[in-house]
Amino acid sequence: MSRIEDLETFVAIIDAGSLTGAARKLGRSLQAVSRSLGALENDVGIELIHRTTRQCRPNEAGQAFYQRVKPALTDIIEARSEISDRRLEPRGLLKIGAPTLFGPDFLVPIIAEFMRSYPQIEVDLQLTDTFVDLAAEGFDLVVRIAQLPDSGLQGKRLGALRRVVFGAPSYLKDRGIPKHPGELRDHCCVVRTVDRQPGQWTFRAGGRPRKFSVNGSFRCNSMEGIYSAVRCGLGLGYSPLWQIKHMIDNGDVQIVLEDYEPEPVPIHVLWQENKFPPAKVRAFVDLLAKRLSLEGL
Repeated sequence: MSRIEDLETFVAIIDAGSLTGAARKLGRSLQAVSRSLGALENDVGIELIHRTTRQCRPNEAGQAFYQRVKPALTDIIEARSEISDRRLEPRGLLKIGAPTLFGPDFLVPIIAEFMRSYPQIEVDLQLTDTFVDLAAEGFDLVVRIAQLPDSGLQGKRLGALRRVVFGAPSYLKDRGIPKHPGELRDHCCVVRTVDRQPGQWTFRAGGRPRKFSVNGSFRCNSMEGIYSAVRCGLGLGYSPLWQIKHMIDNGDVQIVLEDYEPEPVPIHVLWQENKFPPAKVRAFVDLLAKRLSLEGL
Protein backbone atom coordinates (compact mmCIF):
# COMPACT_ATOMS: atom_id res chain seq x y z
CA MET A 1 0.00 0.00 0.00
CA SER A 2 1.30 3.42 -0.94
CA ARG A 3 2.48 5.73 1.80
CA ILE A 4 0.62 9.00 2.38
CA GLU A 5 3.93 10.75 1.68
CA ASP A 6 4.10 9.19 -1.79
CA LEU A 7 0.54 10.29 -2.58
CA GLU A 8 1.32 13.81 -1.35
CA THR A 9 4.37 13.85 -3.63
CA PHE A 10 2.33 12.68 -6.65
CA VAL A 11 -0.30 15.41 -6.15
CA ALA A 12 2.39 18.05 -5.57
CA ILE A 13 4.19 17.12 -8.83
CA ILE A 14 1.03 17.53 -10.88
CA ASP A 15 0.06 20.75 -9.11
CA ALA A 16 3.55 22.22 -9.53
CA GLY A 17 4.13 20.85 -13.04
CA SER A 18 7.64 19.57 -12.28
CA LEU A 19 9.70 17.52 -9.86
CA THR A 20 11.69 20.60 -8.92
CA GLY A 21 8.55 22.61 -8.14
CA ALA A 22 7.16 19.75 -6.05
CA ALA A 23 10.43 19.45 -4.13
CA ARG A 24 10.35 23.16 -3.39
CA LYS A 25 6.69 23.02 -2.28
CA LEU A 26 7.19 20.01 -0.04
CA GLY A 27 10.57 21.08 1.34
CA ARG A 28 12.21 17.84 0.20
CA SER A 29 15.18 17.10 -2.00
CA LEU A 30 14.71 16.48 -5.72
CA GLN A 31 16.04 12.94 -5.26
CA ALA A 32 13.53 12.22 -2.49
CA VAL A 33 10.64 13.43 -4.66
CA SER A 34 11.81 11.31 -7.60
CA ARG A 35 12.15 8.23 -5.39
CA SER A 36 8.71 8.78 -3.91
CA LEU A 37 7.07 9.01 -7.33
CA GLY A 38 8.92 5.87 -8.48
CA ALA A 39 7.76 3.99 -5.37
CA LEU A 40 4.13 4.97 -6.04
CA GLU A 41 4.27 3.90 -9.69
CA ASN A 42 5.87 0.58 -8.68
CA ASP A 43 3.09 0.09 -6.16
CA VAL A 44 0.22 0.69 -8.62
CA GLY A 45 2.06 -1.09 -11.43
CA ILE A 46 1.71 1.62 -14.07
CA GLU A 47 3.39 4.84 -15.12
CA LEU A 48 1.37 7.85 -14.01
CA ILE A 49 3.44 10.85 -15.15
CA HIS A 50 5.32 11.65 -18.35
CA ARG A 51 8.66 13.19 -17.40
CA THR A 52 10.78 15.56 -19.46
CA THR A 53 13.70 17.70 -18.45
CA ARG A 54 11.44 20.74 -18.12
CA GLN A 55 8.07 19.49 -16.95
CA CYS A 56 5.95 16.59 -15.76
CA ARG A 57 2.45 15.89 -16.98
CA PRO A 58 0.04 13.13 -15.96
CA ASN A 59 -0.93 10.59 -18.59
CA GLU A 60 -4.54 9.41 -18.87
CA ALA A 61 -4.17 6.95 -16.00
CA GLY A 62 -2.31 9.52 -13.93
CA GLN A 63 -5.00 12.17 -14.46
CA ALA A 64 -7.76 9.76 -13.43
CA PHE A 65 -5.74 8.71 -10.38
CA TYR A 66 -5.10 12.37 -9.48
CA GLN A 67 -8.80 13.23 -9.61
CA ARG A 68 -9.64 10.40 -7.22
CA VAL A 69 -6.67 10.80 -4.89
CA LYS A 70 -6.55 14.56 -4.33
CA PRO A 71 -9.94 14.96 -2.56
CA ALA A 72 -9.24 11.91 -0.41
CA LEU A 73 -5.77 13.17 0.40
CA THR A 74 -7.20 16.56 1.38
CA ASP A 75 -9.59 14.83 3.78
CA ILE A 76 -6.73 12.81 5.27
CA ILE A 77 -4.56 15.90 5.76
CA GLU A 78 -7.45 17.78 7.39
CA ALA A 79 -8.22 14.82 9.65
CA ARG A 80 -4.58 14.54 10.65
CA SER A 81 -4.49 18.26 11.40
CA GLU A 82 -7.67 17.99 13.49
CA ILE A 83 -6.22 15.11 15.49
CA SER A 84 -3.02 17.09 16.02
CA ASP A 85 -5.10 20.03 17.26
CA ARG A 86 -6.91 17.74 19.68
CA ARG A 87 -3.57 16.57 20.99
CA LEU A 88 -2.46 20.14 21.58
CA GLU A 89 -5.69 21.96 22.53
CA PRO A 90 -8.16 20.55 25.10
CA ARG A 91 -11.56 19.99 23.53
CA GLY A 92 -14.46 17.57 23.53
CA LEU A 93 -16.23 15.73 26.35
CA LEU A 94 -14.35 15.07 29.59
CA LYS A 95 -16.05 12.42 31.74
CA ILE A 96 -14.95 12.54 35.38
CA GLY A 97 -15.80 10.28 38.31
CA ALA A 98 -15.45 11.46 41.92
CA PRO A 99 -16.70 10.67 45.45
CA THR A 100 -20.18 11.98 46.21
CA LEU A 101 -19.27 14.50 48.92
CA PHE A 102 -15.85 15.43 47.56
CA GLY A 103 -16.93 16.43 44.07
CA PRO A 104 -19.23 19.43 44.68
CA ASP A 105 -16.95 21.34 47.06
CA PHE A 106 -13.52 20.49 45.68
CA LEU A 107 -13.88 19.56 42.01
CA VAL A 108 -16.72 21.69 40.64
CA PRO A 109 -14.92 25.05 41.21
CA ILE A 110 -11.86 23.68 39.40
CA ILE A 111 -14.01 22.27 36.60
CA ALA A 112 -15.64 25.71 36.21
CA GLU A 113 -12.20 27.34 35.88
CA PHE A 114 -11.15 24.69 33.38
CA MET A 115 -14.23 25.18 31.22
CA ARG A 116 -13.76 28.94 31.21
CA SER A 117 -10.18 28.47 30.03
CA TYR A 118 -11.16 25.98 27.31
CA PRO A 119 -14.57 26.85 25.82
CA GLN A 120 -14.57 23.75 23.58
CA ILE A 121 -14.61 21.46 26.62
CA GLU A 122 -17.77 19.77 27.91
CA VAL A 123 -17.77 17.94 31.27
CA ASP A 124 -19.84 15.01 32.51
CA LEU A 125 -19.23 14.68 36.28
CA GLN A 126 -20.47 11.44 37.83
CA LEU A 127 -20.54 11.43 41.65
CA THR A 128 -20.36 7.96 43.16
CA ASP A 129 -18.71 6.27 46.11
CA THR A 130 -18.18 3.00 44.24
CA PHE A 131 -15.01 2.27 42.26
CA VAL A 132 -15.90 2.60 38.59
CA ASP A 133 -14.21 0.79 35.72
CA LEU A 134 -12.71 3.59 33.61
CA ALA A 135 -12.59 1.69 30.34
CA ALA A 136 -15.93 -0.11 30.66
CA GLU A 137 -17.86 3.00 31.70
CA GLY A 138 -16.11 5.49 29.44
CA PHE A 139 -14.46 7.67 32.08
CA ASP A 140 -11.51 9.85 31.10
CA LEU A 141 -10.34 10.13 34.70
CA VAL A 142 -11.49 9.47 38.27
CA VAL A 143 -10.60 10.81 41.70
CA ARG A 144 -10.20 8.13 44.36
CA ILE A 145 -9.68 8.44 48.09
CA ALA A 146 -8.15 5.10 49.08
CA GLN A 147 -5.02 3.02 49.20
CA LEU A 148 -4.69 1.85 45.62
CA PRO A 149 -3.64 -1.58 44.38
CA ASP A 150 -1.68 -1.91 41.14
CA SER A 151 -4.48 -1.28 38.66
CA GLY A 152 -2.68 -0.70 35.37
CA LEU A 153 -3.84 2.92 35.44
CA GLN A 154 -1.75 6.05 35.33
CA GLY A 155 -2.16 8.40 38.26
CA LYS A 156 -1.03 11.42 40.20
CA ARG A 157 -1.10 11.76 43.97
CA LEU A 158 -2.98 14.87 45.07
CA GLY A 159 -2.39 14.60 48.79
CA ALA A 160 -3.46 12.67 51.89
CA LEU A 161 -6.59 13.12 53.97
CA ARG A 162 -6.87 12.82 57.76
CA ARG A 163 -9.52 10.86 59.63
CA VAL A 164 -10.49 12.40 62.96
CA VAL A 165 -12.73 12.06 66.00
CA PHE A 166 -14.75 15.15 66.78
CA GLY A 167 -17.45 16.36 69.13
CA ALA A 168 -19.58 19.37 69.95
CA PRO A 169 -18.27 21.70 72.71
CA SER A 170 -21.44 21.03 74.70
CA TYR A 171 -20.87 17.26 74.64
CA LEU A 172 -17.19 17.55 75.54
CA LYS A 173 -17.98 19.91 78.40
CA ASP A 174 -20.55 17.48 79.77
CA ARG A 175 -18.72 14.16 79.18
CA GLY A 176 -15.08 15.22 79.13
CA ILE A 177 -12.40 14.94 76.46
CA PRO A 178 -11.07 11.41 75.82
CA LYS A 179 -7.28 11.12 76.14
CA HIS A 180 -6.89 7.64 74.61
CA PRO A 181 -8.97 5.64 72.09
CA GLY A 182 -9.62 3.06 74.80
CA GLU A 183 -11.67 5.64 76.68
CA LEU A 184 -14.23 5.75 73.86
CA ARG A 185 -16.01 2.76 75.42
CA ASP A 186 -17.19 5.20 78.10
CA HIS A 187 -18.47 7.71 75.55
CA CYS A 188 -21.49 7.95 73.30
CA CYS A 189 -20.28 7.52 69.71
CA VAL A 190 -22.41 8.11 66.64
CA VAL A 191 -21.94 5.02 64.45
CA ARG A 192 -22.42 4.85 60.70
CA THR A 193 -24.44 1.71 60.12
CA VAL A 194 -23.44 1.13 56.49
CA ASP A 195 -19.71 0.89 57.21
CA ARG A 196 -18.01 -2.41 56.44
CA GLN A 197 -17.40 -2.84 60.18
CA PRO A 198 -19.88 -0.59 62.01
CA GLY A 199 -18.64 0.48 65.42
CA GLN A 200 -14.98 -0.28 64.63
CA TRP A 201 -12.84 2.87 64.49
CA THR A 202 -9.19 2.68 63.43
CA PHE A 203 -6.42 4.52 65.29
CA ARG A 204 -2.66 4.39 65.47
CA ALA A 205 -1.71 3.26 68.96
CA GLY A 206 1.56 1.72 70.10
CA GLY A 207 3.10 2.48 66.71
CA ARG A 208 0.65 0.37 64.72
CA PRO A 209 -2.94 0.51 63.42
CA ARG A 210 -5.52 -0.76 65.91
CA LYS A 211 -9.30 -1.02 65.86
CA PHE A 212 -11.33 0.05 68.86
CA SER A 213 -14.98 -0.85 69.41
CA VAL A 214 -17.38 2.04 69.98
CA ASN A 215 -21.11 2.33 70.57
CA GLY A 216 -23.81 4.81 71.37
CA SER A 217 -27.54 5.39 71.51
CA PHE A 218 -27.77 7.07 68.09
CA ARG A 219 -26.86 5.43 64.78
CA CYS A 220 -27.30 6.61 61.21
CA ASN A 221 -26.69 5.37 57.67
CA SER A 222 -25.55 8.75 56.24
CA MET A 223 -22.68 11.06 57.08
CA GLU A 224 -24.95 14.11 56.87
CA GLY A 225 -27.12 12.64 59.62
CA ILE A 226 -24.06 11.82 61.69
CA TYR A 227 -22.71 15.35 61.39
CA SER A 228 -26.03 16.81 62.50
CA ALA A 229 -26.20 14.44 65.44
CA VAL A 230 -22.67 15.29 66.60
CA ARG A 231 -23.37 18.99 66.21
CA CYS A 232 -26.45 18.55 68.41
CA GLY A 233 -24.34 16.92 71.13
CA LEU A 234 -25.54 13.33 70.74
CA GLY A 235 -22.02 11.92 70.77
CA LEU A 236 -18.61 11.77 69.15
CA GLY A 237 -18.19 11.24 65.40
CA TYR A 238 -15.45 9.76 63.22
CA SER A 239 -14.94 11.21 59.77
CA PRO A 240 -12.54 12.45 57.12
CA LEU A 241 -11.40 15.90 58.23
CA TRP A 242 -12.20 17.54 54.89
CA GLN A 243 -15.88 16.69 55.30
CA ILE A 244 -16.22 18.56 58.62
CA LYS A 245 -13.72 21.39 58.21
CA HIS A 246 -16.50 23.94 57.83
CA MET A 247 -17.98 22.77 61.15
CA ILE A 248 -14.61 23.21 62.84
CA ASP A 249 -14.11 26.64 61.29
CA ASN A 250 -17.57 27.67 62.56
CA GLY A 251 -16.83 26.38 66.07
CA ASP A 252 -19.60 23.77 65.89
CA VAL A 253 -17.23 20.90 66.73
CA GLN A 254 -13.64 20.32 67.77
CA ILE A 255 -11.16 17.52 67.14
CA VAL A 256 -10.03 15.11 69.87
CA LEU A 257 -7.49 12.27 70.01
CA GLU A 258 -5.24 13.93 67.41
CA ASP A 259 -2.19 12.04 68.70
CA TYR A 260 -3.84 8.74 67.76
CA GLU A 261 -5.10 9.51 64.28
CA PRO A 262 -4.59 6.68 61.74
CA GLU A 263 -2.38 7.14 58.71
CA PRO A 264 -3.89 9.68 56.30
CA VAL A 265 -5.66 8.19 53.29
CA PRO A 266 -4.04 9.12 49.95
CA ILE A 267 -6.08 10.79 47.24
CA HIS A 268 -5.23 10.23 43.58
CA VAL A 269 -6.48 11.19 40.16
CA LEU A 270 -6.32 8.22 37.79
CA TRP A 271 -6.64 7.84 34.03
CA GLN A 272 -6.19 5.13 31.42
CA GLU A 273 -2.60 4.12 30.76
CA ASN A 274 -1.73 5.78 27.47
CA LYS A 275 1.55 6.82 25.90
CA PHE A 276 -0.13 9.99 24.66
CA PRO A 277 -2.94 11.01 27.04
CA PRO A 278 -5.44 13.37 25.37
CA ALA A 279 -4.79 17.06 25.85
CA LYS A 280 -8.02 17.43 27.83
CA VAL A 281 -6.81 14.86 30.38
CA ARG A 282 -3.29 16.27 30.67
CA ALA A 283 -4.53 19.84 31.07
CA PHE A 284 -7.17 18.99 33.69
CA VAL A 285 -4.78 16.84 35.74
CA ASP A 286 -2.23 19.67 35.74
CA LEU A 287 -4.84 22.19 36.90
CA LEU A 288 -6.18 19.80 39.53
CA ALA A 289 -2.72 19.24 41.00
CA LYS A 290 -2.05 22.98 40.95
CA ARG A 291 -5.31 24.03 42.61
CA LEU A 292 -5.81 21.29 45.20
CA SER A 293 -3.79 21.54 48.38
CA LEU A 294 -4.93 18.50 50.31
CA GLU A 295 -1.89 17.26 52.19
CA GLY A 296 -2.96 16.60 55.76
CA LEU A 297 -6.45 18.06 55.33
